Amino acid sequence: MAMNFDVIVTGSYSIDLIFTGMSEPPQLGKDILSTGFTVTPGEAFIPAVTLHRLGVKVGWAADFGNDEYSQLALQYVREEGLDESLFVFLDRPYRRISVAASYPHERGFITYYDPDPNFPAAVNALSSSTSKVFYIPALFFGPLLDIGKKLIHLKKMKLVMDGNSSHGDLLSGSKESLSIRYALQTIDIFLPNAQEARRLTGITKLEGAARYLCEFCPLVVIKDGSNGTFACTKDSIVHMKSIQVKSVDTTGAGDNFNAGFLTAWLNGEPLDRCLQWGVIMGGLSTTQPGGTTVKINPEIVKDGLRKYFQSKDMHSTLTSEG
Repeated sequence: MAMNFDVIVTGSYSIDLIFTGMSEPPQLGKDILSTGFTVTPGEAFIPAVTLHRLGVKVGWAADFGNDEYSQLALQYVREEGLDESLFVFLDRPYRRISVAASYPHERGFITYYDPDPNFPAAVNALSSSTSKVFYIPALFFGPLLDIGKKLIHLKKMKLVMDGNSSHGDLLSGSKESLSIRYALQTIDIFLPNAQEARRLTGITKLEGAARYLCEFCPLVVIKDGSNGTFACTKDSIVHMKSIQVKSVDTTGAGDNFNAGFLTAWLNGEPLDRCLQWGVIMGGLSTTQPGGTTVKINPEIVKDGLRKYFQSKDMHSTLTSEG
């Protein structure tokens, strides 16, 4: 019998070593003093645990190895009480480590990954379980998506992707561009950040980038940090302002936004309210280092809605498609 979830989150863990409080960027040959240091799991752990804290029934399709970093990640997983039924345990090391030099509004990384398994845990999850949403925390395309989308649609799951990527666009006739176009046409909700949206479309103005992406995907949400968020459907553009917080580290802010947005969307909230959930989650998550250090539950979000979105000037701006 298939296991049922609200959201299946795909993707692997990382162990994030986050350095904060530097007075200048790292430089070769120079020792830069950090006044803050945090060790915490990152990558797909962040959306899995933030959705779980918001009361969403989450199945995380993740791979773990027999190494000390995998075991550390599992320790955090078990402290949070996450469901482990979709985990796959590899009989080899599967080390995934990221070192971040983090500043209030930007970060730099050095990352090491052991080789991925040929068939990630998500493949098993698709055959053994179902959900309302199948969430991929990156812009994913290629043969595995071609296989997976058939099962996703057959099981009537909504496919949601974050825009997390460092290259690729929609502008050429290259094989990569064509694959990205095809991937976007299979997605129900696409959640890139501003940099990703501009690179994909070649359009600087985010309203225009959102409209262009919406030609492929029915709902596009572009996250632009302190500048707020644009959401586009075939009928309208919605802009939501950010909330004002003292930002320490932006690690995982986009993942937190996505978790808030999807929680409200699953609860049938209107688009502007979904965006408000997203900006509250994303904003509050930056007030401490690491993507899950700030433990946000539904009551905290509801307090944020009262605090930040009571006044008229904090509400969304609607523009017509014309």
